[in-house]
Amino acid sequence: MNSILVFKTSITSQGEIKQLKPALNGLITKNGYWNFDLEDCDNIFRVETKTVTPSSILQLFKSFGFYCEELV
Repeated sequence: MNSILVFKTSITSQGEIKQLKPALNGLITKNGYWNFDLEDCDNIFRVETKTVTPSSILQLFKSFGFYCEELV
């Protein structure tokens, strides 16, 4: 069963999403799905996955210099 993870981020543009896209696609395998909602004031990042952990998402964003916080 897939989990849905939701994060508040510092991502504000399609250009920043483009920077992350290859790494996100590599982390979130073909069994998962991800998207951003830049219309939301928290610049929401959603992940539907069976295998990815919140800590791996947080580390990936940090490695690119972006803020990311899991919303629970």
